[in-house]
Amino acid sequence: MTTAEGTGVIMTPEEHRTSNRRSFLKRATVVGATSVVAFDALLGLASAAPKAARGWEHDGVTQGDFDILLAAQIAEALAVTTYTNIIDNAPFFGGLPKDDQGYLVAARNEEMSHFLLEKSVTQTITPFRSFFYPKHMFEDTQTTLNVLVTLEDAFIAAYLVGVRNFSTADLRVTAARIMGIESDHRTLARVLGPDVAPANGGPIGTITGLQGIAEPVAPPNNNGYERTQCWTEISQALTALTPFVDITAANKAGFDVSKSFAFDPFEPKLPSTLGDFISFKGC
Repeated sequence: MTTAEGTGVIMTPEEHRTSNRRSFLKRATVVGATSVVAFDALLGLASAAPKAARGWEHDGVTQGDFDILLAAQIAEALAVTTYTNIIDNAPFFGGLPKDDQGYLVAARNEEMSHFLLEKSVTQTITPFRSFFYPKHMFEDTQTTLNVLVTLEDAFIAAYLVGVRNFSTADLRVTAARIMGIESDHRTLARVLGPDVAPANGGPIGTITGLQGIAEPVAPPNNNGYERTQCWTEISQALTALTPFVDITAANKAGFDVSKSFAFDPFEPKLPSTLGDFISFKGC
């Protein structure tokens, strides 16, 4: 038996492991706050490139727009890396129904498309191209789904910051269009839980997202309104993501720092041409 930290409650070893998985991002967010200054500094270095390499300045993109877009690129690179390793390395993937596998493959392509769209505006590659994850990521299915939903929660809130703070209507609409896809991903990730095979720890009945609360997977579309996480500035999104990109913050958050996972860009193929990006005017 183990005592739950700070509660005095006696827990079985399995309950303790589950509690640790559920609380990892709460710890990560607190730890991330200690590294966000350095993280912001790196964003500053990227935006301080020579003017000849800063074509975005001539396209009506403000410094604030650039910061949001570069933070979004980092998030999308992390998303691509997460989906890639679920598909390639997670034992539960092969046991999923074919339609669930197809969702994950499509989501990977969609996140890559988002990355390339944002890169076309910033004309800057993300300064972070490898990522750390909590222990047992891609091995333990509950951990993997918790992290996946947590990240989608964060991406939704980050793009809502863009809706709030981008300087032009075209960029705000673009942020809303991407946010809608991230919302699809969150719902569909929750659909996976009951479809996980018993051999891989399934069926999974609850998934813990960014708010640190284990929520039933039924119904998977359990939001009447998207969750903003009360974020109003992009720095708040960076704080949540810092343990995934900074080894010191990752270590303090209890992540596995013995290995990192590289972002491997590719040319995406979207499932339908009707869902392609046509223009920033949203037509």
